[in-house]
Amino acid sequence: MMFYTASSQTPHELSSLAETIHGNFVQSISDSARKNRIEVIGTFYEKSKLKNHVYDTSFLTNKFGKIVSTYRKIHLYDALGFKESSKLVAGSKIAKPFNSSIGKIGMLICYDLRFPEMPRILASSGSELLVAPSAWVKGENKEEHWITIVKTRAIENGCYVIAPNQVGNIYCGRSLVVDPLGNILLDMKKKQGLGIVNISLNVVKKTRTALPLLKNRRTDIYPNFKV
Repeated sequence: MMFYTASSQTPHELSSLAETIHGNFVQSISDSARKNRIEVIGTFYEKSKLKNHVYDTSFLTNKFGKIVSTYRKIHLYDALGFKESSKLVAGSKIAKPFNSSIGKIGMLICYDLRFPEMPRILASSGSELLVAPSAWVKGENKEEHWITIVKTRAIENGCYVIAPNQVGNIYCGRSLVVDPLGNILLDMKKKQGLGIVNISLNVVKKTRTALPLLKNRRTDIYPNFKV
């Protein structure tokens, strides 16, 4: 399998490599999911109507090989010397949490993790797990940001965060699974491979009962100041 990065391709090259949700890549993942009776979340560059621009799209296929949820990344990485908006087009909505075999899943992608509003919306809408496939670029403090942000999103929302990250090239690796109390259950370091973690929705329930952050929010008085 060959991996392409939005940073190393011209807008035209990236657009020419993109597929539709019904393309060969997604279909091959769906076929494997059906064959092995598993659920899979994957990402790919999806064709868009905007010339030389693509979506960064996440999809969830069930154990029957059916695509049951899709999400197009809404926060583009126009920061720290990168400008994703020159090649990517932003999605326009957050995907509704999906009730999978291991719990309700909320989908994010990479840079979305830096915006606490989105994980909070997903958690307050019922998500027990947040899944954030990423291509987190390495650099000064970037690996520390990655670990801190993934742990914070788990703690503040009382949920699991599953955050696979690319290795090699310009990426920092460190694929993580963090539990609702911020404990790192899996850290792949710089390795590429398969990690297995046990997920317990009872841990989510107990954590949210003992530390009811979602319940204790004061949305009735939070202001929306206009200046």
